[in-house]
Amino acid sequence: MNKGDLIDHIAEAAGITKAQASDALNAVIGGVESTLKAGGKVSLVGFGTFSVSERGAREGRNPQTGKVIKIAAKKNVRFKAGKALADSLN
Repeated sequence: MNKGDLIDHIAEAAGITKAQASDALNAVIGGVESTLKAGGKVSLVGFGTFSVSERGAREGRNPQTGKVIKIAAKKNVRFKAGKALADSLN
């Protein structure tokens, strides 16, 4: 399922137009993004939790040359599925 399919599903399930569904989805995504940028986490009970993890700088190797390279530190988004979501899949 891609974003367009999700918008179609939201519009049909909620009985709203695709434009309204698109606006709602974009608002949710924007809220999650801004919260994560501020260092917070987003918990959706029954669905899961989005959080930010920090990965430290490290050394790696260029697979073509074998030369040691420095890999910069960066932040990653993590998602942990909630119990209800995990149980629904099994």
